[in-house]
Amino acid sequence: GHGVMPSTVCSVEEVLDMGYVIAREKVTSTFKIQNTSTLTLQYSVQLDSLSSTRDKDQQRLPSFITSSLQRTEFVGTQNYNGLSVFSIFPTEGEIVPGKSQDFIVTFSPDHESLYYSDRLKFVLFGKKIAHVIHLKGAARDHPMFVEGGVPLDVPIESLAVTLPTSSQKALKAGNVLPLTLYYKTLQEPVKSILLMLDYIEGESSPVPAVTELKVGAIKTAQFASKKNMEFSFDSLPLLQQKGFTIESVKGTIEPGQVKCISVSWVPPADFRVS
Repeated sequence: GHGVMPSTVCSVEEVLDMGYVIAREKVTSTFKIQNTSTLTLQYSVQLDSLSSTRDKDQQRLPSFITSSLQRTEFVGTQNYNGLSVFSIFPTEGEIVPGKSQDFIVTFSPDHESLYYSDRLKFVLFGKKIAHVIHLKGAARDHPMFVEGGVPLDVPIESLAVTLPTSSQKALKAGNVLPLTLYYKTLQEPVKSILLMLDYIEGESSPVPAVTELKVGAIKTAQFASKKNMEFSFDSLPLLQQKGFTIESVKGTIEPGQVKCISVSWVPPADFRVS
C-alpha cells in the first residue's frame, strides 16, 4: 500500500474581514480551497460559535478584566435573534484530486457592533484541522462610519439591549475637547472617539504630534440612490486655539471608499507642560 498525506491550499490566509455592513443587511464573500494531493478528501467546515462546548467556554472571565490585555476570544458579538451572524455553504463534502471547492461566507448582523467575529475550521476526515480562518465584520445603523483612536469599549458585549450614554456626559471628565463629526443627511453626532497625540519637545523647530481618523461610506442597496456622502467637523475655532489642526474639515466620500484624515497637534505658546 501507499501512505498519502492530504494537502490543500486555501485562497485566504488567517483572516477574512467582511468589512462594514448596514445592520439588518447581508453581504457575502467567497474563498477557495484546492486539493493538491492525489487523494479524494472528505471535509467538513466548523464554526466556533456553533461548538457544543461554547457554553462551557463562556463561563471563563473575559480577557479585558483579567491580567491579559490581549484579546483571546475568537467568538465575538452575536445576533440578538439567536441566529449565527456568519454562515457558510457548503458545510461538508468531497474534493477530488486537483480540483477546488468554492465556499460562500454570509455575514448578516442584526444590530450595530464593531466586534462581530467567529473562527472557521476546515477539517479533513473528521479529525485533521487543515485550515483555520478568523472571520470578522462590523455593522452600522447608518451608511457612514468613523474609526481610529483609543478603544473606549470592550470587545465582548452583553446581549442585553442597553440605552447608550449621552456623549455630553462622557465629555465632562478630564481634559477632553468635544470634536464632533456630523453626517449631513442625519444631523446627529456619532459616538465619542478619543485620539491620543504624544508631543515630544525638541531643540529644533517643533515637529507636530500626528494621528489619523478614517471616515468611510458603506456600499449598500438601501442608499443606492446616493452618489456621495458628505461630512464636516465642528468646533474648529476651539481646536485651533488649543493647537490642533485637521487636514480636511469637510469633504465627500463615494460609497465603498475610506478617507484618511490627519489630525496634528503642537502645544500653544501658553501651554503648561505639567
